[in-house]
Amino acid sequence: MIDQRAVVHEGARLGKDVEIGPFTVIGPDVEIGDRCRIGPHVVINGWTRIGNDCQIFQFSSIGEEPQHKGYKGEATRVEIGDRNVLREFVTVHRGTLFDEGITSIGNDNMIMSYCHIAHDARVGSHVTMANGASMAGHAHVGDHAILGGFALVYQFCRIGAHSYLGYGSGVSKDVPPFVMVSGYPAHPHGVNSEGMRRRGFAKEDIAGIRECYKLLYRSNLRLVEAREKLAELAKGNETVAMFSEFLSDSKRSIIR
Repeated sequence: MIDQRAVVHEGARLGKDVEIGPFTVIGPDVEIGDRCRIGPHVVINGWTRIGNDCQIFQFSSIGEEPQHKGYKGEATRVEIGDRNVLREFVTVHRGTLFDEGITSIGNDNMIMSYCHIAHDARVGSHVTMANGASMAGHAHVGDHAILGGFALVYQFCRIGAHSYLGYGSGVSKDVPPFVMVSGYPAHPHGVNSEGMRRRGFAKEDIAGIRECYKLLYRSNLRLVEAREKLAELAKGNETVAMFSEFLSDSKRSIIR
């Protein structure tokens, strides 16, 4: 299942039924899980672990050195989960010692062509990154988030679960869960209610998030005041509690 024109280092560890296309290069510290399909002209390097049933298309580069002037060759890592699809020209750089040393991608993600995931970034599970979307260093994207084409996430920003970034959005502050944003710089544009319905959220949960959005964006409250009211609203509702806790943990402040 390994093309004769591929270069696979003898130290690489490959699972069962792995396919590797021509002219692909696999480095010595790479681990690839079962049933993965690696296309032609792919480079997987560094201390990189890829789970089971992943597909990586041609001309992608995974696990190369981070684009960080302070990186000095340390054994930092890329960790990729199961059932991920990385399309053409995707780049994923390994972490640095200026963070936890890991760039991570969860499970069941669709990373479309020309996307970039920088050093120390973290992508949850069931995330879609459309063509050209990019994450700068240390950025985090929560589960089920959608990044539209050419959306840009500034370093250290957090994108909440189930949120939606429109085409070409420029995000320089945190985006709360379930919120839709667009523009450059990005501004909030309502609740991702359609996404919530598709994922089976109850009507009362959707209504609760809409109430959160009103408190945060339409009540003219200061952020500290909105946080206090959201903490009260979160009692007894786990979905609202997710929204409230995200605001409490924010260090870059919230898109408003």
